[in-house]
Amino acid sequence: MSDEVPVDEPAGDASQPRSISTTLVAIVVAAVLVLGVGVGVGLTRAGGGNDDEWAGVELADVRDKPAIVLSDTNGEPYDLVRETEGKLTILFFGYTSCPDVCPANLITIDKALATMPADVRAATKVVFVSVDPQRDTPKAIRSYLDSYDREFVGLTGTPAELRRAQDLADVPEAAYDEPDEDGFYLVGHSSEMIAYGPDGRAMLTYPFGTRQSDWARDLPRLARGETP
Repeated sequence: MSDEVPVDEPAGDASQPRSISTTLVAIVVAAVLVLGVGVGVGLTRAGGGNDDEWAGVELADVRDKPAIVLSDTNGEPYDLVRETEGKLTILFFGYTSCPDVCPANLITIDKALATMPADVRAATKVVFVSVDPQRDTPKAIRSYLDSYDREFVGLTGTPAELRRAQDLADVPEAAYDEPDEDGFYLVGHSSEMIAYGPDGRAMLTYPFGTRQSDWARDLPRLARGETP
């Protein structure tokens, strides 16, 4: 687990070197604290803070884990359903050049998992799917995720494969800005982290703005297969 930036609030997406993204993370954390809200405003949380409640947003319809096969950071096929069978699976779509949502979500789940007992960590898979195949090579994805947790799984694919993956996961398809004069561009993408229980079904998602302490409360129950 990475020990560089302990936080209890989320912070942002990164596509620059870690030192830059860490600064951006701190800025976003401060903004979240000042506003007292996350991106999840307007959504109904499954819980409000009591120990028997849930921090995630309860889905109107249960989602099955998407039957997708993408390429991992070793260039090998990764069958999501098969490779994560029986595990709590946290699925997130993003990109390594993201300046806010991605680093916020990844650092928050990283820090929460670091506080978990070994059995909960062993029962949990965090899977990051890059939606920026033009810039995010397998090597770049691996280097990016290793700055958080070497156990995080990184996946990529062709544009068509990634569109299909987003469709099957029931998240909005990524949208790409026009490159600037230096060739840099932003990608609009889903900011939620989807939690699939050991049975391969998701009843909760965790929006940008979910706190480390919220994850720490929910992770053990999710890993045991508990549901709202």
